[in-house]
Amino acid sequence: MAPADSALRRQVDEPATPFRSAPHNIEAEQALLGAILVNNEAFYRVADFLEPQHFFEPIHQKIFQLSRDLIRAGKIATPVTLKTFLDGNVDIGGLTVSQYLARLAAEATTIINAEDYGRTIYDLAIRRALIIVGEDMVNVAYDAPVDFSPRNQIEEAERRLYELAETGRYDGGFQGFSSALTTAIDMAAHAFQRDGKLSGLATGLDDLDRMMGGLQPSDLIIVAGRPGMGKSSFATNIGYNIARAWRGEVRPDGHTHTVNGGVVAFFSLEMSAEQLATRIISEQTGIPSNQIRRGGISESDFEKIKDYAIELQKLPFFIDETGGLSIAQLAARARRLKRQRGLDLLIIDYLQLLTGSTRRSSDNRVQEITEITTKLKALAKELNVPIMALSQLSRQVESRDDKRPQLADLRESGSIEQDADVVMFLFREEYYHQMRKPLETNREKFAEWLAEGEKVHGKAEVIIGKQRHGPTGTVELQFEGAVTRFSSLAREDRLPERI
Repeated sequence: MAPADSALRRQVDEPATPFRSAPHNIEAEQALLGAILVNNEAFYRVADFLEPQHFFEPIHQKIFQLSRDLIRAGKIATPVTLKTFLDGNVDIGGLTVSQYLARLAAEATTIINAEDYGRTIYDLAIRRALIIVGEDMVNVAYDAPVDFSPRNQIEEAERRLYELAETGRYDGGFQGFSSALTTAIDMAAHAFQRDGKLSGLATGLDDLDRMMGGLQPSDLIIVAGRPGMGKSSFATNIGYNIARAWRGEVRPDGHTHTVNGGVVAFFSLEMSAEQLATRIISEQTGIPSNQIRRGGISESDFEKIKDYAIELQKLPFFIDETGGLSIAQLAARARRLKRQRGLDLLIIDYLQLLTGSTRRSSDNRVQEITEITTKLKALAKELNVPIMALSQLSRQVESRDDKRPQLADLRESGSIEQDADVVMFLFREEYYHQMRKPLETNREKFAEWLAEGEKVHGKAEVIIGKQRHGPTGTVELQFEGAVTRFSSLAREDRLPERI
């Protein structure tokens, strides 16, 4: 038998794949619509989560939409008022529109079941949406254009699935004040359990925590500064402090809930993961990173590094060193990490190294930054975590006598300043002081320079230029450049009592 004949024979012998209709429940749709037509109060039991497109039958979509519009306009929705807005010549299973509306009302169930029917309709609509996502994945995989990589398709599918997971629920709406009180007390209890008794994540820098109350969920926090101010070190210190303090408990559903500290994701678009790890090891061991890099360490130093490395391996601190990420790729990876490992803080080093998701935005840098900051703020709300994004400052700072940054110094400042909940500037006078070193032959000026250097040595300022939920002002910190470590500044009022 020829190959073509055998192939044809297989096609004839094999049973055809049965046709499967999309998940739906016509009876539930009819029961809900009937309840609404008999008693319009039934509509308010489903109004906050049910939309016309959630119905499977097109005629049911139209009936629900008209009923909704009439009720919200202060009118009544009945078979009599609805039929004037529907085509009377339409045949619905052998019935006219008027007859079909009358039958819906006549066979209506009690209003008590309206919400249950609404949830059934909603859940089936979500299942149909899942099928569409799956079909699109298959079709795109078969017919993908040349410039659309599989990685892009995976990230797009993840985005759609996460979006569906977040919108695919019918909770929300008004809640009783007792429920709101319970939520407030729970927040206070969690704050009491956390380090520093804060409502947000404790940064480990006490003065900063007192002014901000910790890093608040859903906030977009911009940390800006000129090169050499220590932005990356500052973000690394905070990320490490939060990851080190992490403590979780397993809930009955198997998920781990963060009790203290947090799971940290660090998008290092500039430094490699190895450089980041070296900074953290240097900070913790007190051994300068340049000595670690060139091997200028003793055997005892190496043992210290090894001991700390074993401890650091257990930290919930995740690094993505991919360069040239788009904002869409970053969002997809953050969603994936939150789903798989949990996520409590997202750090981006730094903002200007991200790219927009559209070609049009890349033609205009200001427009591209606007897209990036807008989507970062939306991502912070979506994931309900603080996002700390580092940002460069324009060179106009250098032209002023007082080089402390201002909001106007932010590059493409309009969108960054507008979308951010908190804007912090890092400033170290010591950095500029070193540049003003006079000749040693001029003893008077050199002595003045040395005296001034003692005042600014090892000190850094965090200038909070904007904060939606709290005060603005300046926080002084200690900075050890050799080990890239920020810490709280020792003050007289915090020193132990002298005997």
